[in-house]
Amino acid sequence: MNKYKLLAVDMDGTLLNSRKKISSRTLDAINDLLKRGIHVVVSTGRALSEMQDYRDDLKLMRYAVLMSGGLIYDFCADKPIAIHAVDEATMFKLIDFGTEERAMIHLLTVHDSVAREDDIMSMADFGISIYFDMFNRICLRVDDFKQFIREHPGEVVKVNLYHRDRKSRDKNFARMKNLNLSISFAESNNLEASPEGITKASGLVELCKILNVDIAETIAVGDADNDLEILQTAGLGVAMGNAADNVKQIADFIAPDNDNDGVATVIEKFF
Repeated sequence: MNKYKLLAVDMDGTLLNSRKKISSRTLDAINDLLKRGIHVVVSTGRALSEMQDYRDDLKLMRYAVLMSGGLIYDFCADKPIAIHAVDEATMFKLIDFGTEERAMIHLLTVHDSVAREDDIMSMADFGISIYFDMFNRICLRVDDFKQFIREHPGEVVKVNLYHRDRKSRDKNFARMKNLNLSISFAESNNLEASPEGITKASGLVELCKILNVDIAETIAVGDADNDLEILQTAGLGVAMGNAADNVKQIADFIAPDNDNDGVATVIEKFF
């Protein structure tokens, strides 16, 4: 009998290849696990709205840990299981920090992805042009973020600040460390801000309690700094071949990269 009952996979750089697609081999392997009654969940910084392009591919997947643990979602019931929102005063400070550094401010609620039109049209300036098509299609355009927050109390789960360079990012990181936040790095000059204690790892632990799965019976797969804690928390932590060196150093196993079906390899080896 297999010792693992749940597989948690990151999206960008892990489940998705460099073209932001899920390969047929990987998708077949995931669907086989789900049909066998093993839980497969995405554990991602993406919001619900940013998952829509993959819902047909992942139609057999029921649960997701979204927005770096800020939202646990049941796709079958089409409703949140848990929501962890950033408090208003902290968000206002983040908006001020982002504005001062001319960063792209990106708010994520349960249902909306929110950004400024000018920033979306200039995403190359922030090193994230690969996401332009998705942002352009799904983002709600807002000019006054503070007013949006006032009108949507308790709804913003995560704040992204995409900076123009590393110096600018590091300046804001130093300021944000004084706030009650969990801060992670996904893209090179990005800062992801979630409520204190909320991470992909906390989301995995929370979901395991809901599903009555022991954390030792889980495998987590990822590639970036925001995957470090979940790889160390899961029963088995797997780094992709394209992962950052510090992620590989703490992993129990290193899989092939995301363009060579690393996730499928993990499934074939451990399940």
